[in-house]
Amino acid sequence: MANILVVDDEMGIRELLSEILGDEGHVVATAENAQQAREQRAQSTPDLVLLDIWMPDTDGVTLLKEWQRDGLLTMPVIMMSGHATIDTAVEATRIGALNFLEKPIALQKLLKAVQQALTRNTEPVRPAPVHHLRPAMPVDHHHAPAPAYAPPVHAAMAAQQPMAVAQSAPQPEGQIFGLSFELPLREARDAFERAYFEHHLVREGGSMTRVAEKTGLERTHLYRKLKQLGVEPAKLSKKQH
Repeated sequence: MANILVVDDEMGIRELLSEILGDEGHVVATAENAQQAREQRAQSTPDLVLLDIWMPDTDGVTLLKEWQRDGLLTMPVIMMSGHATIDTAVEATRIGALNFLEKPIALQKLLKAVQQALTRNTEPVRPAPVHHLRPAMPVDHHHAPAPAYAPPVHAAMAAQQPMAVAQSAPQPEGQIFGLSFELPLREARDAFERAYFEHHLVREGGSMTRVAEKTGLERTHLYRKLKQLGVEPAKLSKKQH
């Protein structure tokens, strides 16, 4: 988990990035202009800053120069813009920006850039990883190497050997995996879907982004479905710990 500051004059961009990064387990603060960003930086040093280039009062490159001049550029900064030229991106990198993202920002590019920035920021002080322990939630789940630990036995058996589960733990007559065949179809379907989404939410640490990718649903559809089923992602994410 990291403390990330998002600086952008567009409310929609701030809300979207806050939601995505929040789903990844990060604590996100926002600023709509350079002055608010200065105030946030004065209060604490974020682990990462996502900084828009074009803003009404002071542009992002100028703010980056200020931080560099005043010795405040002690955290990685990723620049964002939908209108910047290559020269602007090169200048920002020369000043000290770690990366540049072009709007509209693709989800995988965002998560990859954030992961790289946070990894680079912590490498000098982070001890050697202990692979035999259960790792923390990876930011880029789909591109990370396979974990060195085995999944829980019950999860592996349920996914790969459903008949073995039924044989090793006999279910009452008229039931399978704890679901009763005596239920009306709609209730049985809701019960299955609830168990299905709860399984993926726990497995993905409550990350709505990764659950949406796993289940093949759009995020807005997923939110509506979970609300309809009465599933609370925040509570389920705690079960992983």
